[in-house]
Amino acid sequence: MDLDRMLERCRREQWKLEELDWDVTPRALSRHDEEKVVQYFVDMSGIERLAGALFAVQRDQATDPTLRAIFETFVEDEARHAEVAARLSRHYDVHRYRRYTPNPYLQRFSRHFVKAARHLTPDVAASYITTGELLLDIALLRSLDAFVDDEMSHRAMALINRDESRHIAVDYHMIGYYASPAFDRELAARPPRRLRDEARAAAALAGMLFWARPFFRDVFFGPMDLVDPSGKRLLDAFKRIQLLGARVGDRKRSVMRAIDRLVRLYNDPRVGPWLGPALERATGLDGRVMRDLYTAEEERRARQASYDALADEALAAKHAA
Repeated sequence: MDLDRMLERCRREQWKLEELDWDVTPRALSRHDEEKVVQYFVDMSGIERLAGALFAVQRDQATDPTLRAIFETFVEDEARHAEVAARLSRHYDVHRYRRYTPNPYLQRFSRHFVKAARHLTPDVAASYITTGELLLDIALLRSLDAFVDDEMSHRAMALINRDESRHIAVDYHMIGYYASPAFDRELAARPPRRLRDEARAAAALAGMLFWARPFFRDVFFGPMDLVDPSGKRLLDAFKRIQLLGARVGDRKRSVMRAIDRLVRLYNDPRVGPWLGPALERATGLDGRVMRDLYTAEEERRARQASYDALADEALAAKHAA
């Protein structure tokens, strides 16, 4: 990736909320759908704020000044996305059926996720961030927009998706860097981490994993069951995560590799029937996304592809009809 060119694009493609026409009349929704849509946009605002905080961590951890500048634009993007989602929640709250507040599991998970990202090494943090971005971008945002099926949502999501495409491209670039010998050398040159720092990282990770299951259930899987009842986008997002794990391969420090190993254990007929529920609890996921989602041929291609090529495939899946 040409980082200078990416930074120029990040700055060129900035936009303002005022570019959207907020005076259009929203599509009529049933009470059930209106309440669900408003709540989903309230939670989406929280997810975007979480993404901004995580990009701020990556900005602070980056040693390359161009990369730091890129992540700073991502922080600005996510702040704008959070405000757009909040305004969309108010836009579709036509009948004021009830008071809406962010999901409490989202708030608890977010607090521990940001803390974990600060204390974990940047390769581990980037793996979790990339996973979250793929789930948000390929599955949740597209499915929510399709479910609302309204011009206001379409216009806002088109601009948000343009930003998120840049984020995905850089996410894959970072995973590629952290799986390279160059990062091994960078890590070896750093001073050893103190025992206190290791303990803080472990505690933060434990807290994040503890709240991951209710977070995924209430803020991701539950909404996806309504807005993507076929499960197609959901499975496609997890397929991209699994293929990225296959591409990382045997890099010993990669969380993507760890996810790949857990999926293999889950699908092992000698292990899965016994440890399946424990693996679901440990990851916060359910069985439909823990099974193998790619073919042997797709795995072979992923292992041979560049990270840029895999990013292009993920973006193509996002923009597919």
